[in-house]
Amino acid sequence: MRKFETGREAALKLRPDEPVYCFRPTVLTRDVQTFLAAFPGKTAYAVKTNGEPFVLKTVAAAGVTAFDVASRAEFEAVRAVAPAAEQLYMHPVKAVSDIRLALERYGIRTLALDHPDEFEKIRMMVQALDLDPGEILLAVRLATKGHAAYELSKKFGAAPGEAVDLLQRIDRHGFRAGLCFHVGSQVEDIATYEQALGLAAGVRDASKVPIVSIDVGGGFPAPYGRDPRTPEKAVPDPGRLIADIVTDLDRYGFSGVDFVAEPGRVMVARCLSVIVRVLLRDGKRIYINDGIWGSLSDSWTGKITLPARLIPDPARRRRNGDPTRLDDFRVCGVTCDSVDILSRPFWLPSSVDTGDFIEIGHIGAYSLSLRTRFNGFYPDTFVEVAHAFEDDRDGLEGFATVETWGEPVTEAVAGEDA
Repeated sequence: MRKFETGREAALKLRPDEPVYCFRPTVLTRDVQTFLAAFPGKTAYAVKTNGEPFVLKTVAAAGVTAFDVASRAEFEAVRAVAPAAEQLYMHPVKAVSDIRLALERYGIRTLALDHPDEFEKIRMMVQALDLDPGEILLAVRLATKGHAAYELSKKFGAAPGEAVDLLQRIDRHGFRAGLCFHVGSQVEDIATYEQALGLAAGVRDASKVPIVSIDVGGGFPAPYGRDPRTPEKAVPDPGRLIADIVTDLDRYGFSGVDFVAEPGRVMVARCLSVIVRVLLRDGKRIYINDGIWGSLSDSWTGKITLPARLIPDPARRRRNGDPTRLDDFRVCGVTCDSVDILSRPFWLPSSVDTGDFIEIGHIGAYSLSLRTRFNGFYPDTFVEVAHAFEDDRDGLEGFATVETWGEPVTEAVAGEDA
């Protein structure tokens, strides 16, 4: 990767007509190590969040020794960059051939399930491979509900009675028994974990089965942007959130049990931005060369506000509009369809125009995983950037509102107080 100090420098030197991703390994390392320092149990990075080899390699180098995987492609991706790392197969529904591959080739010994038929698939494969079930941990996934930007309770999870039955089957056949849940992505209410742990304690007590592991899944929130028109709730601080979870673990009698988490977004969100170019300005609409089928799926749902800053094209000598006044612009994506329109506006100087660049920050989670080749557009150019998105403040001629843990930091147009 070519190296630059800031995204602004990359935009002005490269002048790209296609989107360019700015990777910040220093930011990624720092955010990974911040989580590891706060979390007292086993941290298994959720590969689905961002499985790019350079991201996985940086995550492993920062100290992560376990990975949450869901497919044979993810098994191989982790093995390629961290051969000695532990892999936890936490997808509740799996093909028999993938179960065999996980157990036999990759040595995976922790698997999640939420249905009796899934247990039978695993049991028969363990028997066929002549493995000792006492070496294998089966974690029953519980159906939970809570407050998060993206709910993950509609597809997976056993009801309490079903979970009790599964735990008893697991124990009866000699496997080690655990419990797991996933409260959603980008949690908004810290009480969500407490409710899930209370449910887990009730299932444990009803089953009378020794529980050796409790996996609280992901959901740990990352900082994003704020819409200046509306007061948005501050992002829960991960350190405080983890401390509250540990307190609840003790309160519900899980203090002697292995403690596992599957963070993703909180680790990788800030490590990537994307530089896009304005293809056309039409009144209060701007058309850019990326969109919801590319890097910006989070902006389609309207659940998350991505911070964005204008990088004016210095080749444009004349401009209309006041560069010190911010306006909300409707953003249209690059594909030839009418769905590709972002749900939330970008607040930019009213002087934004065709040919300008915009750096969109905090897209490290899911943007690369979910991009498509629809209409032939596929962003895939990367550069390395030294400074964090929110640290690029010299000569700022754009707008970005970046949410930090606890309080927002507002970066304004040049000449205004930040």
